[in-house]
Amino acid sequence: MASVPSVTFSNNLTMPIVGLGTWKSKPGEVQTAVETAIKAGYRHIDCAAVYGNEQEVGEGIRNGGVDRAELFITSKLWNTKHHPEDVEGACRQTLKDLGLDYLDLYLIHWPTAFERGDDKFPKNEDGTVRFAMIPPMETWLAMEKLVEKGLVRSVGLSNFNSEQIAEILAKGKIKPATNQVECHPHFGQHNLIQFCKERNIVITAYSPLGSPDRPWAKPDDPQLLDDPKIKEMAAKYGKSPAQVVLRWQTQRGVVVIPKSVNKDRIAQNLDLFNFTLSEDDVKVINAFDHNTRLIVPVLDGKPRDAAHPHYPFNIPF
Repeated sequence: MASVPSVTFSNNLTMPIVGLGTWKSKPGEVQTAVETAIKAGYRHIDCAAVYGNEQEVGEGIRNGGVDRAELFITSKLWNTKHHPEDVEGACRQTLKDLGLDYLDLYLIHWPTAFERGDDKFPKNEDGTVRFAMIPPMETWLAMEKLVEKGLVRSVGLSNFNSEQIAEILAKGKIKPATNQVECHPHFGQHNLIQFCKERNIVITAYSPLGSPDRPWAKPDDPQLLDDPKIKEMAAKYGKSPAQVVLRWQTQRGVVVIPKSVNKDRIAQNLDLFNFTLSEDDVKVINAFDHNTRLIVPVLDGKPRDAAHPHYPFNIPF
């Protein structure tokens, strides 16, 4: 298997361009998936407190048989921990759950703050989420202190729009290393990628395969990996449809964190660097973009964060 390239952050630290995603990985599966991934050559594992599986991910890391210094571990601050006084405690809890002394990257998971406390989804009487009005900038300044204390090596964002990123750049001391966002051929994020590239911020793509296992998928939703054009390319290159889509991302410098608990697919998703998509094939995949966002926060079947003043998806990018 070819070696995995890395991207370089503005602080000159590096991150492997392919990582294992752990969102939706069930208890009893994720530990084995992490072990399998590390043994297959992965050195980048993407986690989050809200996934509820970081203790098991930590077991997988310990059983992977690789020195900590060789691994790149990302986690994310949940919405109920945005109060500046809560940020360090949340980070330390993640470190405890993962069994680590430091994180390579820590992200603000969403710009939308929820009411403080241990309930991840605090609710009003009508079942809606109880919001808090903490500006993302206040949370960011607390994130910067984690770097100063050596708890994390780099800090970044997730699901932030261009205006929210611009405020962080204008008022913060540390430039975000990455913005982790939904990104796949049906939602190519070309404008946001260009915006971040001009500011030396890496884009990390979650759900890079279109998240076909998302709980709210409808039967008539387009299935990216079943598309005849993608299948034709896969046959042409002797690769799987997933490998074609992931290679499209990495060729444009986008980090991918595909989630899988299947041993063969975990290995396949890393085996991307012994072929190159032609310019014409890249153009064909670029043309898939119909600006359709698939990952919109819902709770009990209803929009979760859309009424929040810091909801990021009310502007084009």
